[in-house]
Amino acid sequence: MVIPPLDLMWLLIETPASPTHVGAFMVFRKPTNRPKLVSEIVAAYRSHRPVPPFNYIAELTATAVPRFREAQTYDPRYHVQHLALPEGSTYDDALCLVADLHEPMLDRDRPLFRTWVIDGLPDGHFALYTKMHHAIIDGVSAARRIQASLAGSPGRHIPPPPFASKGPPRTARPSRALAERIARLGTLAKTQGLALGDLSLGTLRKHLFDLFEPNPAGSLPFMAHAAPMNAPLHMARSYGTLTLPFGAMRGVAKHFGVTLNDLSVTIVDAAVHRYLHATGRAFPHRLIGMLPMSLREEGDHDGGTKASAMFAPLGESEVGVVERMEQVRASVAIAKDELRSMSKDAAMLYGIAALGLAELASMTRVGRVTRPLANLVISNVPGGRDAGYIAAAQLVGMFPISAIAAGVGLNVTLTSGHDRMDFGFVGDGITMPDMPRLADLTRTAFEELLAAASGSHRETRVAKRSRRRVAGTRHST
Repeated sequence: MVIPPLDLMWLLIETPASPTHVGAFMVFRKPTNRPKLVSEIVAAYRSHRPVPPFNYIAELTATAVPRFREAQTYDPRYHVQHLALPEGSTYDDALCLVADLHEPMLDRDRPLFRTWVIDGLPDGHFALYTKMHHAIIDGVSAARRIQASLAGSPGRHIPPPPFASKGPPRTARPSRALAERIARLGTLAKTQGLALGDLSLGTLRKHLFDLFEPNPAGSLPFMAHAAPMNAPLHMARSYGTLTLPFGAMRGVAKHFGVTLNDLSVTIVDAAVHRYLHATGRAFPHRLIGMLPMSLREEGDHDGGTKASAMFAPLGESEVGVVERMEQVRASVAIAKDELRSMSKDAAMLYGIAALGLAELASMTRVGRVTRPLANLVISNVPGGRDAGYIAAAQLVGMFPISAIAAGVGLNVTLTSGHDRMDFGFVGDGITMPDMPRLADLTRTAFEELLAAASGSHRETRVAKRSRRRVAGTRHST
């Protein structure tokens, strides 16, 4: 199978300091009546063989077209490992372990995924950490595979793992003669070439105008001021997690007339500014966030990457969370409209070309004297609404853990699940070493918005009562 251009890019830009795999850290509550369940899960997972695209190996040579081939051998003990934290370990110890497991690149000579079953978390919990190469799967597709590996209610059965969970069957396509394939490739090349031409001219024209604008708007790659997380990347990683109540988040978003995504971006933006200020590195500029946008249609469970990204200026450095949210809402709306005005081909090329150029600048050290692609990545991956179970073990948190690459040393990915919104914070372990602290600051920013919304509700009720009293007095006079 020929590797599609967008998926190939994830393989080409990968370096030891910026591996391009994505993953998830899933925390479960153990059932009290099944003490050996963790060992049973390990054995069950090892009994399954991976299905496409999890059995693919990438072949990249100078003399042949890059392609995926199915692995001829598979070692289940390598791909599914069983670990246990020492007695008395804390949740932060588990986060440090996951950060260590997330650091190294996946072995290109084996199928491009690994899974660890981790026992010994506090409060009777255990966890699964899995990582998969971005060349075989994107965030939305990965989330759907993970959801397919969970049962909707407790039971005895252990469902197949994500790497063995089959999506709906793909529509069979009739074989084509060689001439037809060549013609199709030529048409595709022409279409993508025209898209890239339109994209390049449009982007160039926009940047020329933006250079003379004091507050440029729209999607702005390579317009960010260098922040501490834009230093050259290191191999070390730091990881943090956060769970917020979905209902409360939805209520706050509705109160202020914004989307859940606007709300999430706002509280992360506020937290990053506070984190940098608290570590003696206050950033006086608006952060520019790279905000991935899925182009995957409903029901599309294929592997590979089908996404683009917008690059939006976030809130001013010193504003409060309510004003910041309005700035974020307006900025993201403009960037989103600009991306939606592109064709799907141009939008996909836009995101991956920006990443490729940023990684090239990083590898050639040009990025040290030019503006970075963005300051941080904030990604919202749709999740499931049902409670998830492996046998009788209930999922209590599914935290994304994404890649950091292209000179952008901070990634925050969130996903909804049942009654929760789960955040995963991944940072360069040298320049952004305390992601649990950033997670706590994000919670604080949300609590401030929740208090503001609650205060507005109280003020509205008091004002209504006052108006009723005044109206009653006037009526009786």
